[in-house]
Amino acid sequence: MTLSPAHEELLATVPLSSESRIETSDVAYGHEEAELEGYFAYDAAAERPLPGVLIVHDWTGVGDTVKMRAQMLARLGFAAFAADVYGRGIRPQGADASATARGFYADLPLLRARVAAGFAELAANTAVDSSRLAVIGYCFGGSAALEFARTGADARGVVSLHGGLIAHDPSDASAIRASLLILTGGADPVVPDTDIAAFQDELRAAGDIDWQVTTYSGAPHAFTVPGPNYRPTADARAWHAMLAFLHEVLAAPPVE
Repeated sequence: MTLSPAHEELLATVPLSSESRIETSDVAYGHEEAELEGYFAYDAAAERPLPGVLIVHDWTGVGDTVKMRAQMLARLGFAAFAADVYGRGIRPQGADASATARGFYADLPLLRARVAAGFAELAANTAVDSSRLAVIGYCFGGSAALEFARTGADARGVVSLHGGLIAHDPSDASAIRASLLILTGGADPVVPDTDIAAFQDELRAAGDIDWQVTTYSGAPHAFTVPGPNYRPTADARAWHAMLAFLHEVLAAPPVE
């Protein structure tokens, strides 16, 4: 597949080993009556099974950003699957993207179930070690990943990158089993300090949950996504923080 020039440039920041053989493929799967199409990337030359990372897309659906991140993770020894929350061929832009995302925010059980379907697809892949799984998400996908964690999912870790933080009342945070890493922008109007504080308060009250919140100064919403809001310093710091977290929770090979 061909990525946009900006995505190709960012992909190149993770060198491709001469011994690697990265394979990518579109993956058809489903949830109830919905036809879904995700994207899988892994190093076919690596010793298997590999630790798996589920990637949940932003509000535009499965596109260049999550495909690029899947390839970056594959170059580092992970098997990465970009899940499709919306459905095959549903890749909205602009106001349509906002409206589509709002529909899932209004139906959190469906949002959780769509992430669960992707998680099950990743776990069933023969290249993947189903005992070492994590979930990451961008923007809408960050919110979706955290909602999935609230189901008590058997993921070792969940990462939200500039995702919305939805505190629940009554709280269901006590069901969370995964370690949580929340990476957010200090200049993100979508995730104000009040939302961060409410989310942290809910986690504190829930008991023994392993969580961490990191805020990047001057970073707006979508600061890791190539485009007008992209902030290279915040993105690089968030990327390395995420990799360190994945290494810890998945006991994956160390990364440079």
